[in-house]
Amino acid sequence: MEQNQPAQPSRRAILKQTLAVSALSVTGLAALSVPTISFAASLSKEERDGMTPDAVIEHFKQGNLRFRENRPAKHDYLAQKRNSIAGQYPAAVILSCIDSRAPAEIVLDAGIGETFNSRVAGNISNRDMLGSMEFACAVAGAKVVLVIGHTRCGAVRCAIDNAELGNLTGLLDEIKPAIAKTEYSGERKGSNYDFVDAVARKNVELTIENIRKNSPVL
Repeated sequence: MEQNQPAQPSRRAILKQTLAVSALSVTGLAALSVPTISFAASLSKEERDGMTPDAVIEHFKQGNLRFRENRPAKHDYLAQKRNSIAGQYPAAVILSCIDSRAPAEIVLDAGIGETFNSRVAGNISNRDMLGSMEFACAVAGAKVVLVIGHTRCGAVRCAIDNAELGNLTGLLDEIKPAIAKTEYSGERKGSNYDFVDAVARKNVELTIENIRKNSPVL
């Protein structure tokens, strides 16, 4: 199998990209005026390497817009799969929640070979996730890190309500700093979805901060 050539995105560039998509969510994104990039099949190395980080972000914003307007692009997944056999050249790596209602590829209307995908409840950045993102960017050449939260997040609700269950307890502890740092004057309970959504947004912001702090590569 062909190996991707190592890419060396600068720390400054990657962090700028990450910050730019901190508000990305399945509830909607504001569209920019940058022309949408269309991928005929799977993304080639030449196409990926020719894209700027802003163009990558805009591509997925437009994909999210198509999802929200129920007009998805026509993806020939079998053709994309065949075209990516020799090598993969995703433009972005995504860190998102495991929630079944928020699959990143679908809500961004992405095809096979466009994204690396890391999923964990509450979209937190632990050591394994950081290592995966470092591989995606520094080794495989992804241009953008996307951290995606979503509304009515069950992991956030559990953290707010101090749920305890096996290994889940430790995972929820990673979300609790977002609860403490969320400014909210209403009822601070998991049954209040406005508060849950506010914490989810803050959690994305803190996840980005943790990526900046804990990754010497990104």
